[in-house]
Amino acid sequence: MMVDHSLEQAFSDVYTKFKLQFYLKIFKRFEGREATLTAVETFCVEVIHALGQPTVSQFADFVNITPANATAKVKRLVEKGYLRKVQSQEDRREFFLVVTERFYEYLEYNTSYMDTVIERIEAHFDTSDVDTFKRMLTIISRELMSEVELLRPEPRFDQ
Repeated sequence: MMVDHSLEQAFSDVYTKFKLQFYLKIFKRFEGREATLTAVETFCVEVIHALGQPTVSQFADFVNITPANATAKVKRLVEKGYLRKVQSQEDRREFFLVVTERFYEYLEYNTSYMDTVIERIEAHFDTSDVDTFKRMLTIISRELMSEVELLRPEPRFDQ
């Protein structure tokens, strides 16, 4: 199957612009002071958030690290105030990882630009194009990116 390189380039450009805008905001936030999370810790807490309150075991399995390594990473994120552990009501030995308000403050740096771009999309395109785009994104997420499973339910746009 031939890859449309113009589509590939357009997709890459959008993805890169989202990342760069996020990095600019993060660097600006920490200008003149030390960041509270390492890069690896940042990736870990973002994965935990994306998985939607996983257990330590689910997190370890997803990122393919040992449970001991995952436990150490989780411990540091709890100490820094980005995570808390919530005991399962069904199995008292099991704990779910829940991101805190401090994480959501960090996440705002990423989502605020996304919100801006979505507002621009809705203003620039007619409703039927926006609905088509939502359906396409849903299909991309559910069917074309099936290697990455989200534990949290995805929003439904097909109703």
